[in-house]
Amino acid sequence: MQLFYNPTIDENTESFTFDKEESRHIIKVLRKKDSDILFVTNGLGYLFETEITLASDNKCTVKIISFTKETPKKFHLHLAVAPTKMNDRYEWFLEKATEIGISEITPIICDRSERKAINRDRFEKIILSAMKQANELFLPKLNEAISLKEFLKQKNEGQLFIAHCEETNKKTLKSALKANEDVTLLIGPEGDFSEKEIYLALENQFIPISLGNTRLRTETAAVVGCHSVVFINEV
Repeated sequence: MQLFYNPTIDENTESFTFDKEESRHIIKVLRKKDSDILFVTNGLGYLFETEITLASDNKCTVKIISFTKETPKKFHLHLAVAPTKMNDRYEWFLEKATEIGISEITPIICDRSERKAINRDRFEKIILSAMKQANELFLPKLNEAISLKEFLKQKNEGQLFIAHCEETNKKTLKSALKANEDVTLLIGPEGDFSEKEIYLALENQFIPISLGNTRLRTETAAVVGCHSVVFINEV
């Protein structure tokens, strides 16, 4: 199934028109024509079966034939991950985490962060593309970049974890996780969290965990953490 996206539609929509860019892709690149079937999601768990009524590369119009709604996951997975020095590594994480099944992402700026700004528009495009490629019906939420200190002031519920490399008493994420509960996991920058940041997280009820015996890159640690949570909730 090839999946398309339109955030404006819901169960009450009867027909709609794709924007010019998407219309051109559907008609010129994919060579779709009148009466062809397209599957569309609004990123909120809905899958719409639609039929092309106007095959124009300027404004491809479809009518909705039917729709189904997927049951949301029993857990919300929120990863707060420091931006990496090289943007392509963070983009790789966004793509893979979306494919695996992440719910929410917050870029966090830490004491040792070498990158303190993000291109949110580009990141959102990568997440959207990965959602469509994976035939995922829920679009992960990407938040604005925020300092770790400000992030910890927010209300974070469920299981709270911080992955760091300091030689302290830590559980493995696998042993600490409980199924069907919301999870927030903090992943630091190259150079790891500072001792002050770790202490602040612990003060805010975050549990220190290990993601394995090897030292992982930021983006690898984030993907490992994401997969671990989703795997625990699938078995």
